[in-house]
Amino acid sequence: MQPVLFSILGFEVQTYGVSKAAAAVVAALLLGRAFRQRGLKKEDAHDLVLWATVWGFVGAKIYYLAENLPNLTWHHLGGMGFTWYGGLLGGIAAAAVMMWRRHLPAATVADAAMMPLSVAYAIGRVGCWLSGDGTYGKPTSLPWGMTVTHGVVPTEIAVHPTQLYEAVAALGIAALLWALSRRRPAPWTVVASYLVLSGSARFAVEFLRINDPVILGLTQPQLWAVASIVAGLVLGVAVMRGARSSAQSGTGESSSKVDTTPVDSSGPRTHTDNVTTH
Repeated sequence: MQPVLFSILGFEVQTYGVSKAAAAVVAALLLGRAFRQRGLKKEDAHDLVLWATVWGFVGAKIYYLAENLPNLTWHHLGGMGFTWYGGLLGGIAAAAVMMWRRHLPAATVADAAMMPLSVAYAIGRVGCWLSGDGTYGKPTSLPWGMTVTHGVVPTEIAVHPTQLYEAVAALGIAALLWALSRRRPAPWTVVASYLVLSGSARFAVEFLRINDPVILGLTQPQLWAVASIVAGLVLGVAVMRGARSSAQSGTGESSSKVDTTPVDSSGPRTHTDNVTTH
């Protein structure tokens, strides 16, 4: 673990911060490419990522402080300590404002953003692992269990590297979303898929982490994960119903068309019709 990459004139460049900056840059590049493929300006994609990142950090810090409110100290105000779901809410709010101000199509932008978001999350989780930020899992005797002797939150007991589990899962989800996007599915399909897949991954990994349960034996992140899964399923059902309704409407319109070609009421003509009687 290496919480600090290097120092410049006494200023420490932290692994955690570098990983988050790298995640934002990669997300901006991927979203810019997705925008171009959809006929949108890549500059709008870059601005969207910038403001979603800024307000995402604000939301993540506020959520983290709220979680630790009973035991709040000056340490909690430092450069570490951010909660993903607070960042997600802050990022969504900033993105919504950007789409409204730039008159961007919500479904197109949202679907395009899911794969870059998942890749960025993976990069961020690797940064959490490298810095040893304390989001590791429970003790384990498995061969890949790791000690965090030089991390921000050190431990000499071998633990599950749950940050890496989440990073691998996020990259797998990104690959699935990329393949789904290439099929040009109905609007909001990619968003619904992301909500279900990412929620399922976090719900499963949380069983290996050390967060305390809050209700029904589930941790707070698991409750958020359940909400994500339910929202994704509801949205997916709505998308399928909309697609089915559109298909039925199209079939009805085509079947209702009637051949209006005029028909000669005198009946079919024969060669005797042209015979003149004298």
